Order: sequence, then C-alpha cells, then structure tokens
Amino acid sequence: MKKRIFLIVTFLLVSIVIFIQISSIMASNKTETQKYRVIKTEKEFEIRFYPPATLATVTSSAKSYKELASPGFRKLAGFIFGGNQSKKSISMTSPVHMDINDTASSMSFVMPSAYTKVNLPKPNDPNVIISTTSEEYVAAIRFSGYASDSELKKYSDKLRSALDSHGIRYYGNFRFLGYNAPFQFWGRRNEIIVSIVWNTSN
Repeated sequence: MKKRIFLIVTFLLVSIVIFIQISSIMASNKTETQKYRVIKTEKEFEIRFYPPATLATVTSSAKSYKELASPGFRKLAGFIFGGNQSKKSISMTSPVHMDINDTASSMSFVMPSAYTKVNLPKPNDPNVIISTTSEEYVAAIRFSGYASDSELKKYSDKLRSALDSHGIRYYGNFRFLGYNAPFQFWGRRNEIIVSIVWNTSN
C-alpha cells in the first residue's frame, strides 16, 4: 500500500514538473525577443546587427554573475511590475543583458518595441536608468543549460579565440544574454556577445 502511494505521489510530482516546464517553454516562445539581423554564420559563432533599443539598466559593484543576478533582477522587475510613476505593468522581454566586469557591472532589461525613452513610464527607483542603445555589430556564441561564472568565462574565451582565428576585431566587454526564466529546466538559451568592427562589404 505504501509503495503504491509513493508511486502515485511520484507520478503526480513528475507530472507537475513536466507541466510547469511545458508552460514555461510556451510562455517564453510568446515573449518578445530583442530584434537583430544575422549577417554571417560561422561554425562557432554568428555575426549580428542590432538596431537601437530602449533599455532599463541598473549598475552594480558586483564582479560576478552570482553577485549581480538576483539583486539586479529584483530592481528591474520592480520597475516593470508597476514600480513607475504610471504604476503600469510592462511586459517582460528577452534577453536579459549582463555586463560583468571589475569596474562597473550592469544588468539591463530590453523594453518592448512599442516603448521609447519618450513614452516609457519613469522609474520610481532612481537607480533604474533608461537609455537608448546605438546600433552595433556583434559576434555571438550560444550555449545551453544554466549560466555560471565558469560557463561565462569558458564561452567568452571560446568566442575570443574564434574571433582571433578569423581575424575579426572586437572591442569592449564580453557580455552575457540570458533568455529563460530560472524555473525553466529544459531548452535553455544563453549567449555571450561582444561588439566588433564590421565592414558591411565583408
């Protein structure tokens, strides 16, 4: 009898986990993703063009993914979940941008394409800064699973080596893009990007 109850409970728990994962994946597929255009695809990476986008950003003295992730996310989530002068909820988009370095790290949420600096509600928290990015060319490398400081370093080094071997000049920090909610276990998408010097005649 106990064994049967155990099996039933286990089946129910597994079913719940599977349902949550499927729901999460379906929700992520409906989430607006920052627009870009793929310019060139290589075996290890791809070249992209990103048009200007509106970002909400918080800066931090954090020097690791672990230190930046939760505090940064809480502040930005507070802004889009009504912590603004209009008390308006703003849809979550993907990816979340993280620039982790020894000087001033930052986390950014991309605002839905319907918003600009002009019509976006003003954050209540003065530490949340609204800005518009410049268009840029980047190189991007993708990896799956959960991000960590060791994974970020591994793929930053891998991208750096690939760009060096292709003779592509890059500048600035290697940045992390995260596309999934923490509770999505399967089908996770992570990327490392870096700005590059790109001649459109290439």
